Amino acid sequence: MEKKNVVLLALSTCPACKKTKEFLNKNNIEYLLVELDLLDINSRDSVLVEVKRFNPRETFPTLVINKGERVIVGYDEPALEIEFGGQ
Repeated sequence: MEKKNVVLLALSTCPACKKTKEFLNKNNIEYLLVELDLLDINSRDSVLVEVKRFNPRETFPTLVINKGERVIVGYDEPALEIEFGGQ
């Protein structure tokens, strides 16, 4: 199976973000974690532009797979199972 490029855009205090991280970790999915609330203001502003590109509502978590080929917003375990079930 081809390795997926996975980026998790999250907030460090967000319960749904924590559940998404737990799912990815439990299933040994490699991902890049970006916690916006821990970034400096300039970095946060530029990352928010990216969040808005993939998720116009700017809600968290926003999971971007293969550079936007697939985007999962919020903690959606069924969608995560479908996307990563075979890994």
